[in-house]
Amino acid sequence: MNYSFIEFIMGPMVWVSFAVFFIGLTGKTLYIILQIKKKESFIFSFLTLKHSTRSIIAWLIPFFPKSTRTNPVFYMVSYLFHIGLFLVPLFLMSHIVLGNESFQISWVSLNDTVADWLTVLVIMALGYFAYRRASVPQVRYLTTFKDYLLLLMVALPFITGFLANHQVLAYKLMIIAHVISGELMLIMIPFTKFSHIITGPLSRAYTGSEFGNVRHAKDW
Repeated sequence: MNYSFIEFIMGPMVWVSFAVFFIGLTGKTLYIILQIKKKESFIFSFLTLKHSTRSIIAWLIPFFPKSTRTNPVFYMVSYLFHIGLFLVPLFLMSHIVLGNESFQISWVSLNDTVADWLTVLVIMALGYFAYRRASVPQVRYLTTFKDYLLLLMVALPFITGFLANHQVLAYKLMIIAHVISGELMLIMIPFTKFSHIITGPLSRAYTGSEFGNVRHAKDW
């Protein structure tokens, strides 16, 4: 493997990926706010921090919202999946070491065994999501090839990272695949359904404020 290529994907490409990720999500957020101001500015008249925060917190509590109890298996798998998706990349020891080398900062890390189990959990959850898209008629009707591609895009960094960490198959190849797939996922987040990391809380803030500040009811 060409050394300059490896140096590129582990150097400048990392910065490019994070730049696209942050700038893309910031731009999407500003675009949504400007569109609301242009087309539905009345929303700002009832949007409140209190009701927005209350709704977001309520929906973060497992099985607290009534609708989540109607499909407990999907909700629990989804809940655990998002926990793993958040914790593993941020608190994996090898990632923290890289952060320390680049920025001279470090933070608490996950136990290696816990990180392994969370990684396996994420991969299994993605398999469940793929199975559900293929087997549940209502979901299958709305599913396209792109949806499966997005699931694969999320799975690859976890699969390759797990294999590299345990030195299964060709270690260097797995590391390169892990880095490239992780960077591609970061780049694609602002432009795909993954952007719900921003649009989700915004939607929840809107719904929570409408129910709480206008209807004087709970949205959970």
